[in-house]
Amino acid sequence: MEFEKVINERFSVRKFKNQAVNKVLIEKILAAGNLAPTAKNNQPQKIYVVQSKEGLAKIDKATPCRYNAPICLIIASDKNIAWQKGDYSTYEMDACIVATHMMLEATNLNIDNIWIKMFDKSVLKAEFNMAESIEPVCLMPLGYKTDDCKPSLMHTKRKNIQDIVEYR
Repeated sequence: MEFEKVINERFSVRKFKNQAVNKVLIEKILAAGNLAPTAKNNQPQKIYVVQSKEGLAKIDKATPCRYNAPICLIIASDKNIAWQKGDYSTYEMDACIVATHMMLEATNLNIDNIWIKMFDKSVLKAEFNMAESIEPVCLMPLGYKTDDCKPSLMHTKRKNIQDIVEYR
């Protein structure tokens, strides 16, 4: 798919079919995340691919927002590996860049997705036995949207470019 088509057609899917996603496609999505730039190229990201019934039940304990997706990625970052200066760390920014790369590649491969920030971090860390330094940043349910799934009403509302850009 051409990049402009990817960014124009992607929307947050909140209704997934119970249909498996080919492992080769998941690996391509993960590879796109692996190519994402991170501060100082420290690559602090940690990605959990959750697809077992037990694993998905653990996700469901932390959020009501899996929307029946057959796969859910947990995009996390290791705060001990991320670039730091004083009390500032790029762990969250690095994970967000990785997630964006994967989200766009998923769309490119016709795998529907949504970015989820609404989850109980402490439940997720406990359920997946994450080390203290690992911080979950977002969840990304992946799969195929149902036939009746449509973008939210707010999806196409955009500010005018003149309202968000200044040339100096």
